[in-house]
Amino acid sequence: MTTSTVGEEFLTRADPFRGELLAHCYRMLGSVHDAEDLVQETYVRAWRSYEAFEGRSSLRTWLYRIATNVCLTALESRGRRPLPSGLGGPSEPGMPLVEQHDVPWLEPVPDALVGDAADPAAVVTARESVRLALVVALQQLPPRQRAVLILRDVLAWRAAEVAELLETTVASVNSALQRARGRLAELSAAEDGVSEPDSPEQRELLDRYVTAMERKDVGRMVALFTADAVWEMPPFTAWYSGPERITRHLEVQCPAGPDDQRLLPVRANGQPGFALYLRAADGVFRPFTLQVLTVRDGVIARVVNFFDLRLFSTFGVPDALPPGTPAHAPST
Repeated sequence: MTTSTVGEEFLTRADPFRGELLAHCYRMLGSVHDAEDLVQETYVRAWRSYEAFEGRSSLRTWLYRIATNVCLTALESRGRRPLPSGLGGPSEPGMPLVEQHDVPWLEPVPDALVGDAADPAAVVTARESVRLALVVALQQLPPRQRAVLILRDVLAWRAAEVAELLETTVASVNSALQRARGRLAELSAAEDGVSEPDSPEQRELLDRYVTAMERKDVGRMVALFTADAVWEMPPFTAWYSGPERITRHLEVQCPAGPDDQRLLPVRANGQPGFALYLRAADGVFRPFTLQVLTVRDGVIARVVNFFDLRLFSTFGVPDALPPGTPAHAPST
């Protein structure tokens, strides 16, 4: 078999796993951009070794072994990726906003990049396992504990398989899993009460949210929030808790006025989100922030505003909206 034929066979067999491998690397790294790079490295390494692949495990398992080791190596030189709420207590509105670009902030991942569209059950599992609260919590674990938890609890690998991959014992794997589960429980990573993404109730809630945002009707917007709602904005270190503080921040520090914003829906981390555009002096609506919302029990519990404008390209949304772009039309 020629090298070209081997390469074609490898790509034909391996390409269907690309989405789930990206989700795996994202859980490990907390960055969609790092995950894309490491999936590419995984495929390069696998392609180079494909002729020696003996089939003692499935191709999928073999690829996960390579990807996990690639991630663990990368994590040796990288710190955890937090959100502002993981670095200190809530802020008081009105204080100067401070940007920290040297912090490797957590990033969202588009739903379209994770899971296998041909398998609806796999899509649901993939999206549930990249929810922001879980990915944030995973970043609190040491890398090997993180790998053990993901391999055992997300991918349902046997302890013996994980031990072989990590070149350790089953007892060590079980101990690491117990510690990781305990730490996640302390961090309250469970998403109890998270609303179904396409329920009529959630669609109506998001409809009201967009209308209020575009009109900058802060009162109507925060009326949709929980009493302990969180508003955060990496790379700004400030974050706000509760409708009163969020209201004061938006009224005093948000640069938008009524009709200055346009929101396009996106799906991130198995959650609803919006690409938010701000009107410039020339009337063009330009990228401002990408929001990811956590909706729990029919109300909004968290809004994370990601100001990394590279995400607009990652999420496949326009790099600008023309003057005259109409505002959201509320449902009747």
